[in-house]
Amino acid sequence: MASKTKAMTLGQRFAAYVNSPMGPKTTHFWGPVANWGFVLAGLADTKKGPQFISPNMTGVMCVYSCLCMRFAWMIRPRNHLLLVCHLANETVQLYQLSRWYGWYRQTAPGVSSAPGSAAQTAPA
Repeated sequence: MASKTKAMTLGQRFAAYVNSPMGPKTTHFWGPVANWGFVLAGLADTKKGPQFISPNMTGVMCVYSCLCMRFAWMIRPRNHLLLVCHLANETVQLYQLSRWYGWYRQTAPGVSSAPGSAAQTAPA
């Protein structure tokens, strides 16, 4: 098999990739490409304050990426592009969760100053 690959020209190898089960004519290619949007959105959110992070949604994204990583590894042929995409998303989401947790620990005693808290809505 290795000698057959070496004998192919660059154009032949590219055509073989395009027509392969993982090539750009399939959802095995375009699904992971679309999922990079999650990673880019998570990276963009690192510029926002940690008080805007939803720990519930971030946790769901972590579980989602773990499940998709397992799926990408177990299917045949293995979808390495999907695996790497969700590994990157898992990393970004865990970073976001750690930012939120650090903020939460610092502000936990002062939760009464949060908008809509009991201290603000209680009658004087």
